[in-house]
Amino acid sequence: MAWYEGHLVRDADDLIAVDAAIDRSICGRSLARDRATRLAAQGAHDPTPTPYWVLRELFAQVELDDSSSLLDVGCGAGRVLAFLLRTGFMGSTTGVELDAEYARIAQGWTSGHKRLRIVQGNALDQDLGAFSHFYLFNPFDPEVLDAFIRHVEEQVPRPVTVMHMSDNGNTIQYLGRPGWSELSSGRIQDYVDPRGERIPFYDCPQHFTIWRFVPRRG
Repeated sequence: MAWYEGHLVRDADDLIAVDAAIDRSICGRSLARDRATRLAAQGAHDPTPTPYWVLRELFAQVELDDSSSLLDVGCGAGRVLAFLLRTGFMGSTTGVELDAEYARIAQGWTSGHKRLRIVQGNALDQDLGAFSHFYLFNPFDPEVLDAFIRHVEEQVPRPVTVMHMSDNGNTIQYLGRPGWSELSSGRIQDYVDPRGERIPFYDCPQHFTIWRFVPRRG
């Protein structure tokens, strides 16, 4: 047994149930959706909401302020936006989602929040120049990721931070590219409460890497 958000939890299902309750307190509905992607032919992966405890660990490692603007790439129903709203983040957060059904859900609950925005469409079609931070939880195939990284390199006018989490962190896609440097990396598999009690969550470790990209102009 472990403590999570004021609840005693026994297993991964309990953790997921608490996250759903947090969703409802913020958004009025659960943001978890258990359905395989219908857009695999376009390189999309299954929508997977990042647990709140994982987001807390990852976002503790980046600097955000009121001038920051974050793009959640493949935002699903909007869990990252809900997390940042809960933390009191005063910058702007945009989610881009290829699947129209998920985008409608996210647009529905974010419509009353002026600092939150949802775009239904392909991340490769977006203007990335206005963003200071990017979050990716394994949204698409390596080929699409390569194209997205090139899109970042071509469009951002100033240094940006990219947070990427997946089974392997897709580190190889970033390594050796001019202007990219690793800020931190690690693996997340089990939930660990403040007393050190551990609950298995992911079947295999999820690797994250946080990158800084500094564009080279001229």
